[in-house]
Amino acid sequence: MNTSAMFYAGDRKPTVIALHCSGASGQAWRQLGQALGDRFTLIAPDHFACGAAEAWSGAHPFKMTDEAALAVSLIDASETPVHLVGHSYGGAVALRVARERPNRLASLTLYEPTALQVLNTAGPDGRVAIGEVKAVADEVFAATKAGAYLAAARQFVDYWSGAGNWDAMSPDQQAGVIRYLPKLSLEFRAIMQERVPLAVYRRFNFPVLLLQGEQASQTFQLILRQLARAMKFGCLRTVDGAGHMGPLTHAATVNPMIIDHIMRAEPADVAIEQFLPIEKRLAA
Repeated sequence: MNTSAMFYAGDRKPTVIALHCSGASGQAWRQLGQALGDRFTLIAPDHFACGAAEAWSGAHPFKMTDEAALAVSLIDASETPVHLVGHSYGGAVALRVARERPNRLASLTLYEPTALQVLNTAGPDGRVAIGEVKAVADEVFAATKAGAYLAAARQFVDYWSGAGNWDAMSPDQQAGVIRYLPKLSLEFRAIMQERVPLAVYRRFNFPVLLLQGEQASQTFQLILRQLARAMKFGCLRTVDGAGHMGPLTHAATVNPMIIDHIMRAEPADVAIEQFLPIEKRLAA
């Protein structure tokens, strides 16, 4: 099992587990940890082949439940219900975790989750979207197999995050994506093998915040629309000016939205004022 995780704050506090996007690491949630302060314990685990985590062992065909196993174990070890957050691939993993431990979650936040299986419920538009995703995935995997890693990485990033985003990345960030390419095929196949009727999400009895960037692609808009329709306690919101990487590029906007959602799910004696800037607290 992947045992690498980043811990913030102390123990014996309400727990937030945040799951990162493909090719990143738990470090992606550092600003969220700082914004949460010492009221919560933030655990930001690394997915397989990310950060300090080992690669998938290959012991059997990789499944979403394998990626979800670490978060599930962290939830099982918690004395209180956990707040779960996921971005992109981390959002797809979070949905799997939520299915496995629905009675142990205090809240769920998803930013543009790559829950591609949801497209199967979106009618003709969903079928078109999933066909497009499959075609791009085939091209990325073919380029990777041929050793054209740079071309594969560029196509992957620009498809999911928008044209020009690859060129906007630092050399270190680009190198990280290139190193991660072999894992992408495992993730894609695992996501596509998920068969989840929307009725499963209707049984979630905890508040769910669904976030999309203002520049969200049609694919993510379809996924989030279907999830919002299915979830009894789901709320869909748009982050102004943001794209798919909003939790990183627009952290100053996204993190307060996540924290507000978490706080609303906490007992009433937890004061939300502690998360306000000091000048606002003094003026309150």
